[in-house]
Amino acid sequence: MGYCIMETKKVEINCTTGEVVEREMTKAELTAETKFQEDSKKVNSNDLSQTSEALAKVEARKAILDRLGITAEEAALLLS
Repeated sequence: MGYCIMETKKVEINCTTGEVVEREMTKAELTAETKFQEDSKKVNSNDLSQTSEALAKVEARKAILDRLGITAEEAALLLS
């Protein structure tokens, strides 16, 4: 997982004219960018947590099937 280093400059490109403007970000833009970066870290952390929980459930189900000596398909037949 990687994060880019936040810059304080913003590049705007006018695709019609080809004009390129490089300028300092406004305080509002910097605040919005900081919030976006923090929210992205939270989302990535939540995704990792959910993935870990899902993996633990799959491993627990597999352990139960192994103890019973049946496959997932056989368990599905028994439950249907």
